[in-house]
Amino acid sequence: MSRARDLADLGGSADAGGLTGRNMVINGAFPIFQRGTSATTVNGNDIFAADRFKGWANGGGTFTVEQSTDVPNNEFEFSAKLTNTATDGSVAAGDFYAYATDIEGYNVSQLAYGNSDAKAVTLSFWVKSSLAGTYCIALYSTTANRSHIKEYTISSANTWEKKTITISSGDTTGSWNRTNGNGLRIYWDFGSGSTYQASADTWLASQDFSTTNQAAWIGSASATFYITGIQLEVGQAATPFEHRSYGEELALCQRYYYESGGTATNDWGQKGYQTTNSYVANTLSHPVAMRASPTLTKAGTFVTSAIAQPTALGTSTTSWQWQAQKDGSSGAWFMYSNSSGKFTLQSEL
Repeated sequence: MSRARDLADLGGSADAGGLTGRNMVINGAFPIFQRGTSATTVNGNDIFAADRFKGWANGGGTFTVEQSTDVPNNEFEFSAKLTNTATDGSVAAGDFYAYATDIEGYNVSQLAYGNSDAKAVTLSFWVKSSLAGTYCIALYSTTANRSHIKEYTISSANTWEKKTITISSGDTTGSWNRTNGNGLRIYWDFGSGSTYQASADTWLASQDFSTTNQAAWIGSASATFYITGIQLEVGQAATPFEHRSYGEELALCQRYYYESGGTATNDWGQKGYQTTNSYVANTLSHPVAMRASPTLTKAGTFVTSAIAQPTALGTSTTSWQWQAQKDGSSGAWFMYSNSSGKFTLQSEL
């Protein structure tokens, strides 16, 4: 019997490091921070720092997210560091604080959630916090409005610990997205109000993040939380973390977000082609096909030749366009990047 067949039968194995395509989480070792590696304040919802991960702070508290080189062992280079910058000692019923990653429906369709043959799944990660205690993770479907909470324990403050969490019964209920929409969200909770609290170890028809046992991390001044090596895989056992090359991880992230420009002066240039008597434009290809037609935004100022500042024109899943008004002078129609001028293309879940 083949090794792959053995693993399929066992639902995973401790020495499965040679198999690829197991990890449904993108950027789980946090090498990719396209938006910048310094501290980003989370005060609101859907705040991105590390690619594919976003912070939620719906209440009076805030925290920052940044790339860190504090890691559990030599297997990893980076982690995400969260720091409590404004405490919330009394979280209101409708408030919540969490770190989350969204996984595209295509990438979790193998779980067969919403069907009678829904599969077990195992989440593993390394974590270190200044506050020991009981913490919660939750799986959630935005389309089916189904969630499942699991508790885990951080035994010692300021010590790296590996956590393995298995949900042995897949959800057989609801309409789970299996295409390019939001297929599954994973929450790491830091303190949520009663509206988002429920029992652990069961599938629920509601959006819930934690139990009442959750440690009050958001209420602990200057508390820190480090995480890396996040892996979500089919089966009831965790396999070794699946390391991808930097280029592969970057390409996976660029399906949802990337930037064009914003580098050193003259590091990047584009020529415009006349479309009307007054305008020039250019069409460029994305580095990878994007999840959906992205939102195109121009930021900063470009260095231009014979044209005004460019503006965003249009996008598709494979390309984007800019245009600029001719300024009446002669010469080639060019624009060049500098440290501020850039376009951002976002197709986040």
